[in-house]
Amino acid sequence: MGILIKSVKIVDPAGIHDGKVRDVLIGKGRIEKVAARIADAGHKAVQWKGAMLSPGWVDMCARFGDPGFEQREDLATGTAAAAAGGFTHVVVLPANDPVTDNKAAVEYLVKGSDGLPASVLPAGAISRQMAGKQLADMFDMHQAGAVAFSDDHHNVSTELMMRALEYAKNFGGLVYAFPHDSGSCRGGQMHEGKMSVSLGLKGIPSLSEELRLMRDIELLRYCGGRMHVVALSTARGVELLRKAKKEKLQITASVAAHQLLLTDEALRHFDQQCKVLPPLRTSRDAEALLAGLADGTIDAICSDHTPLEPESKDCEFDHATPGMSGIQLVWNVALTAAAKRIDTATLVQRLSAAPRKILGLPELHVTEGAPAHLTVFSDDTETTVTDGIWKSKSANSPFIGKTLSGRIWATVHSGNNHSGLTLGPAKVDGKLLFTRH
Repeated sequence: MGILIKSVKIVDPAGIHDGKVRDVLIGKGRIEKVAARIADAGHKAVQWKGAMLSPGWVDMCARFGDPGFEQREDLATGTAAAAAGGFTHVVVLPANDPVTDNKAAVEYLVKGSDGLPASVLPAGAISRQMAGKQLADMFDMHQAGAVAFSDDHHNVSTELMMRALEYAKNFGGLVYAFPHDSGSCRGGQMHEGKMSVSLGLKGIPSLSEELRLMRDIELLRYCGGRMHVVALSTARGVELLRKAKKEKLQITASVAAHQLLLTDEALRHFDQQCKVLPPLRTSRDAEALLAGLADGTIDAICSDHTPLEPESKDCEFDHATPGMSGIQLVWNVALTAAAKRIDTATLVQRLSAAPRKILGLPELHVTEGAPAHLTVFSDDTETTVTDGIWKSKSANSPFIGKTLSGRIWATVHSGNNHSGLTLGPAKVDGKLLFTRH
């Protein structure tokens, strides 16, 4: 029995069915047929009014905590939250215990996500134990399935970044850069500005991002290789990136969805759920990020998913751990922030085609014979975020209880000769759909 998705508008700008309303039949891990009408007989048919369908989305930056921090998120809950957010693939950073810094650790994550609602794409560590001293076995991890290399928020020295770029260049590896210079903001709690002064909190200046970004761009210019800037947050950062791209450097960037919608004003009442790194910046920065996303300076939207246990947030603001659980709400938050300034096709491209290209994944389209990695969504409805629809183990999000634009209806994720359908928390014919794989 195949999965038949009825009457969806295809959003696939480079595909042959883009803009058309079609029935899509899925079976044995592939798209079997795309047509104006396909008979329901013998198939599991699903339909949502006004739904759209695109190639599956890819989150370029998330943390799951498996192994070592499973109380925050494990592979099962992380991929369930990802699928509920429209993602079929997720890049998971190496900040686990033990750190993902060797071939066996990469293989654990790849194999561990087999049969789950989304595929885990491991990012290996740049340095062993992310200690910033000795280069990790990057080539072996690449051979095992690592799609990128990162030491997450840990400091990467100039020497180590140079060695990583030069080494990864030999096999086309992608180096992630988190532009945060901790030396410029020891003890910083939020963006440095009028709000931090009024709250009496030590600030993290925009300079902390810009200094590190300028350094990394210079190193890329000198060493060559491929670099992806993760979680850009400042207007000046967007300008630096734009200039680097004009020089034809092999540099790309992503922005966390929450940076497009929230600003440091969200911290007025010391809301620990809004304490993130990089910090929420100003409305001017958010506008620049949206403009950069619209014109292609910023290539992708990511979640920067950082699940945390309650005790990491339910404490004094100074002691709260930075981070937000956000993988399930990327579409809703980004669409709310875009508010018709960025069209749906562009947002989808930043979630699907662009991440796939950056990571070197095969190009994917909604066409017969293609692997069935698909996202079904809408842009003309709303989602109220309740505990009942929350899939992550961790609820450290300021959006719980809020109503946001857009809705994820389902994701389709293919494995070995099979397809799994994850249905979103929406009502069809008066019945609550459930997750099934």
